[in-house]
Amino acid sequence: MRPSPDHAVSTTVTLSRSSNQPNTGQLNYLRAVGSRILDASGRAVLLTGLNWFGMETDTLAPHGLWARNYGDLLDQIVELGYNCLRLPFSSALFDPGRQPNGIDYTRNPDLKGLNGLEILDTIIVAAGRRGLKIILDQHRPDTTHQSPLWYTDHLSTETWIAQWQALARRYLGNDAVIGADLHNEPSGPATWGTGDPQTDWASAAEECGNAILDVNPNWLILVEGIEKIVDRDGRPLDWTWQGGELMGVRQRPVHLRVPDRIVYSPHDYGPSVYNQRWFTDPAFPDNLPSFWDQHWGYIAQDGIAPVLVGEFGGPLGRDQTEDRWQETLVSYLRSHHLSYTYWCLNPNSADTGGLLEDDWKTVNRAKQDLLKRHQGELLTNAAPEVVHGEAVPPVA
Repeated sequence: MRPSPDHAVSTTVTLSRSSNQPNTGQLNYLRAVGSRILDASGRAVLLTGLNWFGMETDTLAPHGLWARNYGDLLDQIVELGYNCLRLPFSSALFDPGRQPNGIDYTRNPDLKGLNGLEILDTIIVAAGRRGLKIILDQHRPDTTHQSPLWYTDHLSTETWIAQWQALARRYLGNDAVIGADLHNEPSGPATWGTGDPQTDWASAAEECGNAILDVNPNWLILVEGIEKIVDRDGRPLDWTWQGGELMGVRQRPVHLRVPDRIVYSPHDYGPSVYNQRWFTDPAFPDNLPSFWDQHWGYIAQDGIAPVLVGEFGGPLGRDQTEDRWQETLVSYLRSHHLSYTYWCLNPNSADTGGLLEDDWKTVNRAKQDLLKRHQGELLTNAAPEVVHGEAVPPVA
């Protein structure tokens, strides 16, 4: 059993720093300048990480803690060469009446008695001490369903923004937490740049991003795409993955009041998720780079903003088309120096599998060998222990 020096108290804390994380005296927040992400010293960095899901589900905690200690999992992530974690959550995480489950407390004794938000604190502090950067991802409004828009019948736009502002305040001064992925995979009726307050994702992201930066001007604001572009009569002109349609950025970029904070974050998947038309193109896989150029790659190539592919992944070694798609995408990311967070660490993702096998320990070597071709260096954090426990997001 691992001892519990990683435990984060849910108040403003300053805990001892691990020996491999010296205090440089300068908070190492990141900036988005042109197509590049820069650290506090102005050095270009590459964020290459993993999604570790679970806090958006009824478990209200990262999955796998029934099998392993969270610190051991974080150590393995660092040992495998990753420098970033995207942590999905749902708004239910903030409900004090709901208790986390699916945790083996003999392996994770310091998590016993914590609510979901306090477990998030603990993971952030422990990851930050190891040099990992954290992107928070509002994945679902509740623990059962994703929502096509940023609001639902039970989660208003105002509450959505207030929750993000509370998180920005809670981790203000913690330079391990570097970004907010505002809403996962806008889809269905979501539009881009139409001016319709009920559907215009670009406008909603702008409003929420600015509200976050009013509280915490240091964060990157990650904006995903929508699902499709339609004409005035609602007929689809272009249709891709949920969160993957970013062609509208050229005409209507998201404008934030704090400069150098916007990062666009498309999602892209292979035929294991859905057999899209471009997978059966006779030119496959040579048709893929131009497809990505058109939909989101141009954003970085034209110097509009950096691109971080927030989700991609799938099984390897089972289907040739899936393998070639994944290999081509990693080559594309590498050739254009683009960041990513791979979906996912978890083996229990039904249509993609994970970097880890079902025992939550054994590494899928095919996936690791592929991702190892394109990895950034581990970064530093000067104040990964800071948590302002009095800042609690409102419950929807």
